[in-house]
Amino acid sequence: MKAKLGMSPIAWWNDDLPELSDDVSLEECLRQSRSAGFTGMEQGRRFPGNPDEMLPILRAADVTLCGGWFSGTLVNEELGANKDRIAPMIELFKAVNAPCIVYGEVGRSIQGDRSKPLATKPRLSDGEMKAYARRVTEFGEWCAQQGMPLSYHHHMAAVVETEPELDAFMRNSGEGIPLLLDAGHLAFAGGDVLRAIDHHHVRINHVHVKDIRKPVIDGLDRSRQSFLDAVALGAFTVPGDGSLDFGAIVQRLADYGYEGWFVVEAEQDPRKAPPQKMAAIGHAELMRVMTAAGYAVETEGFPKG
Repeated sequence: MKAKLGMSPIAWWNDDLPELSDDVSLEECLRQSRSAGFTGMEQGRRFPGNPDEMLPILRAADVTLCGGWFSGTLVNEELGANKDRIAPMIELFKAVNAPCIVYGEVGRSIQGDRSKPLATKPRLSDGEMKAYARRVTEFGEWCAQQGMPLSYHHHMAAVVETEPELDAFMRNSGEGIPLLLDAGHLAFAGGDVLRAIDHHHVRINHVHVKDIRKPVIDGLDRSRQSFLDAVALGAFTVPGDGSLDFGAIVQRLADYGYEGWFVVEAEQDPRKAPPQKMAAIGHAELMRVMTAAGYAVETEGFPKG
């Protein structure tokens, strides 16, 4: 089985917490992740918005674009508005041969609001969840018809956060909206990562290998502290530096034949956790567990020729 290893630039630049950002260029960010062994990078705020500028940067760094976040609002906004906003991103991602766009629901979410405690996250009724899941499915089908598949990102402090919410979303949505499995977010929400893989492996088309520091999460006062407070306290880290058993997680994905990207997305303070050092730790751990699970990790970055 083949796998590719990528990173998210959130380890270098945090859009929601500017104080957790390193003053490095896009080129230096790519150089550091590539030197650690990663062949892909998800899109971040310092990436150019057109392929004529992006492709030479990717080629020079010997990496590919392995995804990127779209802030969806389908829980409280019409399909048309989301189609209009994602259309330029679809064209860009097609031009640079990205595998998918990550759909993250921000409608009604408190993930970016430090004044809102975790316990106040939005919740959908059964009827709302059914309607929402159908709308996201329709949107995913439309994006695929335009030539770019989506990958749905369940997320802390959003409408699909917990394992039961993920199960309900998957039950009421269709194959037109594949799933991004994020180990760290699901574990933070109290879910069972292995059970989620068992239940939803058929729809998984992208994986975030985010680790957690369980003592930090267990110490949170969810009636008072926000998602961003948790991030600032160090709730997340790279595989090999946290509490999750990625040997078991990767093996379970391998058991179901998952092939594709494993992306390290680990936002934390770059002064306390230097991104290049953390990238090396994460890559070493992933290579260890992926080799044990029988994966052949691709080493080619930007396509030659």
